[in-house]
Amino acid sequence: MTHFTIGIIVPDFSATITGNQTIKLSDYRRKNVVLYFYPKDSTPGCTLESQDFRDNYEHFEAANTIIFGISRDSIRSHDGFKCKQNLPFDLISDKDETLCQLFDVLKTKNMYGKEVIGIERSTFLINTDGILIHEWRKVKVDRHCLDVLEKVRTI
Repeated sequence: MTHFTIGIIVPDFSATITGNQTIKLSDYRRKNVVLYFYPKDSTPGCTLESQDFRDNYEHFEAANTIIFGISRDSIRSHDGFKCKQNLPFDLISDKDETLCQLFDVLKTKNMYGKEVIGIERSTFLINTDGILIHEWRKVKVDRHCLDVLEKVRTI
């Protein structure tokens, strides 16, 4: 699968979101879209990151921006995580890793001395025309959401 870069229109895709609904990226062409990839539901860093986006959600909404969290977890796991954390936005299940590959976020990691392929915490900002305008890779959770919000406000 071909990867793309900043300034390029993101290829339209469909995905399964919480509530077992299907969406297409093109459904959101009149909004900015934040896609944040995270390794796993209910882990400490992923929970904090999701809570930060939750706590700032109305600021994103005011800036005409929708948020989707993405991991390889199942819809069942996502539904539980969304409910437990009271997330006002949907989570995308990428079990087949299609979006992970499209956005090139799968990386080799060392876990307990064993090499595994996992999601490198990354966020992508797509404008109302469907163009990728910013990306954050190797994200550290602290202040990340606020950095994304600052960028959204400059659009």
